Amino acid sequence: MLFGQDRDQLRRQFFEAWRKRRTRLPLTPLEQTIAGVIAMHPEYHSLLENEDRLLQHDYLPEEAGATNPFLHLGLHIALHEQLGTDRPAGIRDLARQLLLKIKDPHETEHRMMECLAETLWQSQRNHTFPDEQGYLNCLRNLLGH
Repeated sequence: MLFGQDRDQLRRQFFEAWRKRRTRLPLTPLEQTIAGVIAMHPEYHSLLENEDRLLQHDYLPEEAGATNPFLHLGLHIALHEQLGTDRPAGIRDLARQLLLKIKDPHETEHRMMECLAETLWQSQRNHTFPDEQGYLNCLRNLLGH
């Protein structure tokens, strides 16, 4: 799990894990997860090799087409943690079913992340805990149920 409230500190975890993977240094389990997710995203490799430029960058909604790589990668990591613990209960089985339907592990994660992002946005907007049943229902809808 990624810890901390300090944006720069959290971002440094991404830079450090990616640097260690590129230079073949030993990685902690968390760094292995982070570096593995980064490896799936070649579009972010050069960005994550330029810490000075990216560390302080704000990703604002008015930046048309600018995806926040830290948010995107963080959602992947959150999903990996959910699947590893099967929390919310049943997510692991839904992920298997979605993978059978979609046939591409990365695309499956991206579709699931849309539900996760929506659930987190609703939670933040409503000042409530994330609605696990609503999240699972969103995933079921991806299956056509």
